[in-house]
Amino acid sequence: MRRICLLLTLALLAAGCSSGPPGSAAAKKRIVLGFSAWPGWFPWQVAAEQGLFARNGVEVELKYFDSYTDSLNALATGAIDANSQTLNDTLSSVAGGATESIVLVNDNSTGNDQIIARAGITGVADLRGRTVAVEQGTVDHYLLLLALRKAGLSEQDITLSPLTTDAAAAAFVAGRVDAVGVFAPFTTTALGRRGSSAIASSSDFPGAIPDHLVVGGSLLQGNPDGVQALVRTWFETLDWIAANPEKAVAIMAKRAGVSDADYRAYGKGTSIFTLEQNLTAFTPGDSGDHLDYQARQISSFLVSTKLVDAAPDLTGLFEPRFVRAIRR
Repeated sequence: MRRICLLLTLALLAAGCSSGPPGSAAAKKRIVLGFSAWPGWFPWQVAAEQGLFARNGVEVELKYFDSYTDSLNALATGAIDANSQTLNDTLSSVAGGATESIVLVNDNSTGNDQIIARAGITGVADLRGRTVAVEQGTVDHYLLLLALRKAGLSEQDITLSPLTTDAAAAAFVAGRVDAVGVFAPFTTTALGRRGSSAIASSSDFPGAIPDHLVVGGSLLQGNPDGVQALVRTWFETLDWIAANPEKAVAIMAKRAGVSDADYRAYGKGTSIFTLEQNLTAFTPGDSGDHLDYQARQISSFLVSTKLVDAAPDLTGLFEPRFVRAIRR
């Protein structure tokens, strides 16, 4: 009996330690945070190099993925605790049975997702009968379908070449495909093909591609203090970047594998969200400023284009408490 009581006491103590204030043992549990090549996610590299995670009492293993799809799969399967990903890709994962919640809006894509075509193709309508490379089922496939629909075409009017984003950009530069759907910094690679130009971009579809910090259900339930520390670190990182723009650009450009000048050129194409914009986004509404509205629009589109079999359940998808707890 004494042994049983001791075990129960230890279990209760462990349960009592599962949550606590910032800096507690719970917040310091190591969190594996995934990110990949996108200007709105490179600030995480700044946070790591400037010790901002540690300052907020959370131990983070920052895991960079060369393949964005691999990062989506890693979160969906529980191989990592949190990931940087778009709304439409999160909806696809949830539709497939993953338990994920959006806790922060990093940015909106306002031009850094692009459909780039070779010389002689001046508009999306000219893609009829052409070969287009894109990472199938992810954000720029979605952008391509939006652009085709706007031009009165469908995926059946083109030949789709499914490749990872880096490979798609390389195939386009090598002349193996007529057009490509890519996001920055791979836009820089693709535009290296002589005579190429962007014929459509996310700026044509305002609010359609928001980017997020997404956490798995186990992290959300088991370590909410850690999640809060991640969100708090994000906003402190933005403050550090604003105070140290040259140093920040150097860090982010190095991670992106581009020059500082090229990285600065991405500025207009990625609109980083303020805390106030986050609060608005997490508030239910009937315009593109609100995540629930965008989720309904994207879900309908994903079903109609057969990217998913059925619209995902949005219950628990948006978790606003962490941004609401931030005080500026």
